[in-house]
Amino acid sequence: MDNAHIKVFSTFSGIGGFEKGILEATDGKATFVGFSEIDRYAIQTYQKHFPTHHNYGDITSIVAEELPDFDLLVGGVPCQSWSIAGKRGGFEDERGNMWFQYAKILRAKQPKYFVAENVKGLLSHDGGKSMERICEELCDCGYAIDFEVLNSKNHGVPQNRARVFIIGFRLDLLDDMQIF
Repeated sequence: MDNAHIKVFSTFSGIGGFEKGILEATDGKATFVGFSEIDRYAIQTYQKHFPTHHNYGDITSIVAEELPDFDLLVGGVPCQSWSIAGKRGGFEDERGNMWFQYAKILRAKQPKYFVAENVKGLLSHDGGKSMERICEELCDCGYAIDFEVLNSKNHGVPQNRARVFIIGFRLDLLDDMQIF
């Protein structure tokens, strides 16, 4: 993949963690076509670090078809519905349904790739049925997916923070072997 030409859209962007990582991985050559965040304090911090990025605001109000084209969709859907530290409301919690907003953008824009992140409690919620439903939704959008739990302490970060990362590649890229 030519890093100089990768275009990224970020959802549930917080203060820009995905953005920082992508910029480091691409030697600053990625282009961000926009982000989606609603927390005013997170937005203030985000815009301090990335003042030229456009905030599309509340993901539930985004008309996905009107977004600029991009190659990579990233996002960390709110975790309170899945965390063992929370009430684990799953899809009964409004925040748990944000997976479907993420999928709405995938379905409409069909970027080449996506990376989604969440707490590892997502894997065990409702006996694994919630993760199965999320995986089915992402696959139904036209992607081959895989996931793995990674812990920041194993990657040079001084904290114990296990997260599930779900990656997806658009199916036509796999058929043509054009992944990289």
